[in-house]
Amino acid sequence: MKFYENCIDDKLISEINTLVETTKTVYISSIDKNGYPNTKAMLALQHDGLFTHYFSTNLSAKRTAQFKENPKCCVYFCDDEQFKGLMLLGNMEVCTDREHRTMLWREGFEIYYPKGIDDEDYCVLKFTAAKGNYYHGLDNLNFNERDII
Repeated sequence: MKFYENCIDDKLISEINTLVETTKTVYISSIDKNGYPNTKAMLALQHDGLFTHYFSTNLSAKRTAQFKENPKCCVYFCDDEQFKGLMLLGNMEVCTDREHRTMLWREGFEIYYPKGIDDEDYCVLKFTAAKGNYYHGLDNLNFNERDII
C-alpha cells in the first residue's frame, strides 16, 4: 500500500470530485455522550466544493443533538464497485435559519415536514471539512484544503 502526503494533482482532484458528485448516499459519524462514534447513512443533497456539504434532518433527531453537544464529524463517500473511499473530517453545524432551510428544501420534503420550510422540526446540517483521506487502488492520500487550491 502506498501512502501519499500532500501529493495531489489535477487527475486525483478530478477523481475525488467525481466520487463526491456521483455518490447518492454518504455515511455520517457523530460522537455520542459516552464518546462512541455513531454512523448513519444520509442522502448527499448538496455541496459547495469539496470541503462543505449540506444535509437535511429533523431538529429533534438524536444525531442533531449529538452534533449540538460535539460538532466533530466524519463524512464518508464510497464507490463499493471500484473500491474507492473519501473520508472527510471536520465539524457539523446545525442550521435553523430560513436561508439554509430554503437553500436545501426539496420537493417531497412535506412528507417529513408538513409545515414546509418553516416547520420547527426541519433543520440543515452544514459540514465543513478540515482534512480528508482518499483511498483507491491500494493508495492512500491525506490532504487538507490548501493542498487542493
